[in-house]
Amino acid sequence: MIQEPQIQTDIYTRVTNKIMSDLERGNLTWRQPWNSQNMSATVNLPLRWNNIPYTGINTIILWATAAEKNYPLSHWMTFNQAIEVKGAVVKGEKGTQIVYADHLIREEEGKDGQTETRKIPFLKTYTVFNASQINGLPDQFYTAPKPKQDNCPQRIAELEEFFANTKADIYIGREASYSQLSDRIQMPPLESFDTIEDYYAILAHEVTHWTKHPTRLNRDLGRKQFGDEGYAKEELVAEIGACFLAAYLGFEPMPEERHAAYIQHWLKALKDDKRLIFSAASYAQKAVEFVRSLQPS
Repeated sequence: MIQEPQIQTDIYTRVTNKIMSDLERGNLTWRQPWNSQNMSATVNLPLRWNNIPYTGINTIILWATAAEKNYPLSHWMTFNQAIEVKGAVVKGEKGTQIVYADHLIREEEGKDGQTETRKIPFLKTYTVFNASQINGLPDQFYTAPKPKQDNCPQRIAELEEFFANTKADIYIGREASYSQLSDRIQMPPLESFDTIEDYYAILAHEVTHWTKHPTRLNRDLGRKQFGDEGYAKEELVAEIGACFLAAYLGFEPMPEERHAAYIQHWLKALKDDKRLIFSAASYAQKAVEFVRSLQPS
């Protein structure tokens, strides 16, 4: 059943208001898992009952809920899906609302009498429960992710290979930045970072920017000059994209303090556009999928 326009507006408003509330307290919703004491070493992408990861805004919603409620497990499922795998939601447990975006194809008669095809987007919500809220599931749903091993040479080698496979033009300079004009990524020397994970997290941020080039995803969010609203929107996409990449590759993203200066820009942009966090998460997801598509199969 298609949600009525007012209901769709409420979905955007509810999620955006939650994220704005977090930002006002200095918390970045999409970083909450890494800040949660019981989850910081085991952050994974949230998974459906069939092990397929959630994407986009649902990743952010479920990360935030898991951190807030101290859920250590990765899997989420609906009430009926739990029953299908012989589980039962614990009485009194509250689910988490996530969203599903789709579109209808409708044929209409145009002014010239010709049939025109219209694509009508819509949102609907549904409720899922973490495996921690469900009894009787098969054992694999109760296995928490193993803590990542820091400073593991093999894992670092894999990250080097991953970023090298993008064929992005990366050179050593004084700052971390991406120039669309030259289509090059500048990175400070490795030894200037406190940890190797910080280096890869910054690189993930800049590689997300790199995907916006017209020859790639052609992402234009209206930036005209440094610090304007378009700039804030693109930084939001890169920030979320870096977190999505970090979760996929298995390392902790850069400390949130690095982006404290952007929070006020993001707050203003979110107040002006309730749908921005949805589109930013979608753009970030597409960026990550693009970078992953550059890896050898």
